Amino acid sequence: MTNKDINILIVDDEEDILEFLSYNLKKEDFTVYTAQNGKDAIKRASEIKPDLILLDVMMPEMDGIETCEEIRQIPECKNSVIAFLTARSEDYSEIAGFKAGADDYIAKPIRPKVLIARIHALLKRVEIEKATTLSTSIIHIDDIFIDKKNI
Repeated sequence: MTNKDINILIVDDEEDILEFLSYNLKKEDFTVYTAQNGKDAIKRASEIKPDLILLDVMMPEMDGIETCEEIRQIPECKNSVIAFLTARSEDYSEIAGFKAGADDYIAKPIRPKVLIARIHALLKRVEIEKATTLSTSIIHIDDIFIDKKNI
């Protein structure tokens, strides 16, 4: 899987942060989508089925914790990696993020190269899980292949 095959949804209410992150991720050839609030994020996530979502905690209308919980209810997004990227660094905020279904919690500010490295590490975990799931769902006997998912 190349970076171009990876859809990333960035959710933040600050336009300059969206532009900065989008620029740096597009420079690495990721396919990038953005949303400026939780409600738009839920709609975009169900449409594009992102591989990774970078989600701010503090947003108007619907905060990141509630947005994360809602996205986790979308069947097409159950395997999406969700990482909070936020200025909130208190323990209780981080714990709430993980309880809501986040895979990682990244404190701002973060340097672009470090963020890219963390994204690759998170996506590597997903690729390993997909490969493990695929290999255990197919039975191979001589020239016969049975995919247990399609039974």
